[in-house]
Amino acid sequence: MGDMGLWKDWLEKSKHTVFLGGAGVSTASGIPDFRSAHGLYRQTSQGFSYEEMLSYPFFASHTELFYDFLRRVMLYPDAKPNPAHFALAKLEREGKLEALLTQNIDGLHQMAGSQNVLELHGNAGRYFCQSCGRGYGMAYVLGSTGVPRCGCGGVVKPDVVLYGEPLDQGLLARAAAYVARAQLLIAAGTSLVVHPAAGLVDYLPAQAKLVLVNRDPTPYDARADLIFREDLAQVLAQAAGL
Repeated sequence: MGDMGLWKDWLEKSKHTVFLGGAGVSTASGIPDFRSAHGLYRQTSQGFSYEEMLSYPFFASHTELFYDFLRRVMLYPDAKPNPAHFALAKLEREGKLEALLTQNIDGLHQMAGSQNVLELHGNAGRYFCQSCGRGYGMAYVLGSTGVPRCGCGGVVKPDVVLYGEPLDQGLLARAAAYVARAQLLIAAGTSLVVHPAAGLVDYLPAQAKLVLVNRDPTPYDARADLIFREDLAQVLAQAAGL
């Protein structure tokens, strides 16, 4: 295990600490990760890969199949925050965490109490009509069958970034700005291979510290100042003093 005492010392001294998280943050909440050897990335349904089914072209051309897959596999309405989420919320409350950048779409950080959350890939709890823009919640989609439609007749779309769609450039620029002035960046539960989110690490100043908390190696291991391979939820809880 990495040097927890050193990490806590950096947390105390840093004036600008940023967190970048991925699917591994939510696995303890019962939400499977996407890209590990046991993740959803390698699975298929009805002859399509999960990755293909989460693409915008698939949504546009097989909308009913997309929603059937979404309801069966991707939505976790009963998921609750785990110690990792509560640890990050505690760090923010104590003024030790400036911004939380997440690739997750589950909304568990906000449920745990985090305030400054930048959802790089959107939120599976939000939906909108492609015709009139009216917003809907997850309950509306789970309570519908086939293709959920707005009262105006338009097709409802998840407020998430599907494969083949660009990230919100304004949001990405805000995230990059936080990393560019960070004194400490904590990247946890992410393989750091999905761009452009993974590329945010490249904005980290040379003198800033990088702590990685991930079960498997990442392309940024050589840049890291500390690496933790142990259980993510336990490691973050310990760092936050929970």
